[in-house]
Amino acid sequence: MRGLAEFVMKGRKQAILAVALIGLIPLVNLLNPVVVGLVILRKGVREGAILFAWAILPIGAWAIVGDIVPLIMLIGISGLACLLRESESWEFTLLASIVIGVSMELYLRLQPAVLDVVFQQLELYLQTNNLQGMQLEDLRETLTSFIGAVYMFLAIMLLMLARWMQAALYNPGGFQSEFYRLRIERKVALILLGLMLLASFQVVIPQSWMLYLILPLLVSGLALIHAVVAKKKLATMWLVALYAVMMFPVVLQVIALLALVDSWYDFRARLQQS
Repeated sequence: MRGLAEFVMKGRKQAILAVALIGLIPLVNLLNPVVVGLVILRKGVREGAILFAWAILPIGAWAIVGDIVPLIMLIGISGLACLLRESESWEFTLLASIVIGVSMELYLRLQPAVLDVVFQQLELYLQTNNLQGMQLEDLRETLTSFIGAVYMFLAIMLLMLARWMQAALYNPGGFQSEFYRLRIERKVALILLGLMLLASFQVVIPQSWMLYLILPLLVSGLALIHAVVAKKKLATMWLVALYAVMMFPVVLQVIALLALVDSWYDFRARLQQS
C-alpha cells in the first residue's frame, strides 16, 4: 500500500493512471476511493475533484452493469475525506459515515431484486426445516440494515487506510497517535444514546438502524482499547484475543458501552494523569 501511495503522490498523471487501472478490476476497484481519499487529504478538495472525475469513469461503468457498491464507496469516502480534512475530527467523520450505510440500505430497498435470490433460497431452507413461523419480512428488514452497516464499516476502514497511507509518507506514526485519541464527546454520545432509545422503541427511527448508531461507538471503543494497550505496554496478544472474540454480539455491545462510559470519564486522560 505504501508503494501505491508513493506512486500516486508523484503527480496528477500517476494518480489518474492508478484510478483508471484499479477501477477496472473487480474487488480491487474498492481501492479507487482510497486513492481519491488520499489525494483529498493531502492535496485538497480541488485536486481531489479532478481525480474524482477520472475515477468515476471506470467505477461508473461498473455501476451501469449492475455493481453500484464501488460508486457508493467512491462518493461516500470522497465526502468523508473532505470532512476529515476540513474538520480534523474523526468524531464528526464517523457520524457522517452513517449516511453511507443508509444510502446502501436505500439502494437495496429501491432494487429489491438484489436480495430476492437470497431470500428465495432462505425461504426454501425454512420450509425444508419446518421453520415457516419465522417472519421473513422482519428478517429481510434486519439483513438489509446489516448489509448497510457492513458497507458503512468498510467505508470507515478504507478512509482509515487512506489516512494511514498519508501518515506513512509524510508523518510516520501520525495515524497511530490520531487513532489513539479518537473519542466520542459527551454531547455527541448523548445524541447517539437518544437516537438508539428511539430506535429501540421504533419511534421515527427503524429498530434495525441501531446498527448504524452503534458503529461510531464501536470504533471509539476499539481506539480506547488500543490506546490503553499501548500506554500500558501490554502484549499484542491482548488485541489478537479481542478481535478473535468480536464475532460475538455481546463483545461488541461491551465495547460500545465502554466508549459511552469513556465519553464521561475520559479514561485516557485519567490514565495519563496516573
